[in-house]
Amino acid sequence: MRKFAVTAAVVGLTAFGLAVPATTAQAADTGVQASGCNSKWPGRNGKVYAWEDYDCQGTLLGSTAGNDSDWNAAGGGFAGASDIASSVMNAGYTGGNDVVQFWYLEGYTGFYTCLSPNEYFADDLSDNYFNGSIRPVDDNIRSHRWVTAGSCATWLT
Repeated sequence: MRKFAVTAAVVGLTAFGLAVPATTAQAADTGVQASGCNSKWPGRNGKVYAWEDYDCQGTLLGSTAGNDSDWNAAGGGFAGASDIASSVMNAGYTGGNDVVQFWYLEGYTGFYTCLSPNEYFADDLSDNYFNGSIRPVDDNIRSHRWVTAGSCATWLT
């Protein structure tokens, strides 16, 4: 009897042109899956991530809770990752040094840009540039460090 009542209510609402929101179970039944960066979001775990392709696809280049002064050298969370990142994620804890500052050169030198923890991720670095530069961020990150928002003037979107 309960199934009949629910079915009748749905039919009645549909007749009036009102949509019934899908429940989580209904959404799962459709086979529609979250994709890209949204599906890779790990929650606040204190780490920065980078991927070779747009929308957090392709090879995961690395992840770390610390700083990495050379994305090409082993030991900082990223190795062999210089000049190939096309999307990045800030899953850092909020408060204090919660902004990731990405640098054009090793050793936190040259130009930089930042990713706020409130932005979560930048899924396409091709439309972003380092501060005061015509250098695109896409395929040009060589180091990163955790800083406060006051250390940033240029932000990834």
